[in-house]
Amino acid sequence: MNGSTMNDFDNLPDWVRATVVDAAEEPCARSEFQPCGSAARTAELARTTKETDIKLALNLDGTGQASIETGVPFFDHMLEAFTRHGLFDLDVQATGDIEVDAHHTVEDVGIVLGQAFAQALADKRGIVRFGNSFLAMDEALVLAAVDISGRGQLHYAVGLPIEMVGTFDTTLAKEFFIALATNAGLTLHLRSFSGENSHHILEAAFKAAGRALCDATRINPRIAEELPTTKGAL
Repeated sequence: MNGSTMNDFDNLPDWVRATVVDAAEEPCARSEFQPCGSAARTAELARTTKETDIKLALNLDGTGQASIETGVPFFDHMLEAFTRHGLFDLDVQATGDIEVDAHHTVEDVGIVLGQAFAQALADKRGIVRFGNSFLAMDEALVLAAVDISGRGQLHYAVGLPIEMVGTFDTTLAKEFFIALATNAGLTLHLRSFSGENSHHILEAAFKAAGRALCDATRINPRIAEELPTTKGAL
């Protein structure tokens, strides 16, 4: 390079210089999802009633690892899809009166998961807040859009051709999302645009909800210490 040496670095103007950082000395270098020095965004909760017994652990900044046992196989499958595509780590161990039906188990898991999101988000400083996903699964097309608004509400327009998928009552999916949105303080919209297979439609809905929440819960390093609102509170 025209006889230049590394010593010429000292003669470069400031706007040309770059700093090389050893990744081993800078453990937060990949901190797009969690700012340096921030507390872990996790929650562990338990809830016991006469109908269900639930233990749940959530890590918002995970890699999509799931350990799910609810006694309702199709629901386990949906929660695993939600977790994998939301990039959360989620452990759910639940027992319930499924000899009656799965309603109490599905709804109560939604309650506890929503509470875990609220606890892990803490004061919500730095979050992106909004997220959406238009997700296709074969013939099914579903939109999920979320605002971590503090105003828990679900707006659900998911058309399902049949009421049962195996032994799972598909109407319980709405009960789960109501409980999740209410207890997490989410404004959650779920809407199907096409689909002929109820399994595909529901799986697209759970995956889309996971992806939308992945975006909404992500830390924006540009506002890491600020609330994403003009009101001063969420």
